[in-house]
Amino acid sequence: MKKLTRKEEVIMNHFWDHGPLFVRELRELYPEPRPHFSTLSTQVRTLQEAGFIGHKAYGPTYQYYARVSREEYKQRSLIWLIDKYFDNSYISAVSALVKEEKITVGELRELIDLVEKQP
Repeated sequence: MKKLTRKEEVIMNHFWDHGPLFVRELRELYPEPRPHFSTLSTQVRTLQEAGFIGHKAYGPTYQYYARVSREEYKQRSLIWLIDKYFDNSYISAVSALVKEEKITVGELRELIDLVEKQP
């Protein structure tokens, strides 16, 4: 799965937050100045080609919907990040978080407890 650009992520967040949308409805969710309809339509079609979005036809117009959930994207992004920047080592990733004081040893212990309690 490809990594979303910043603009694509904004679009996907709208679909994740609001469900299926027509491009005109998607456009209305943006603050002024809103993107042009054709620009937004092109971006949606690009996301569709990448497999992130599907559509249902209503005559000549399409209603688009997310084919990838937010959770699935977060999971795949984490895997991609660890693979690319931590040589596919989860230990290196967690170690970096501890070193940068983004996670405490106590939080790590809590995490270990949660994992050990899982069936």
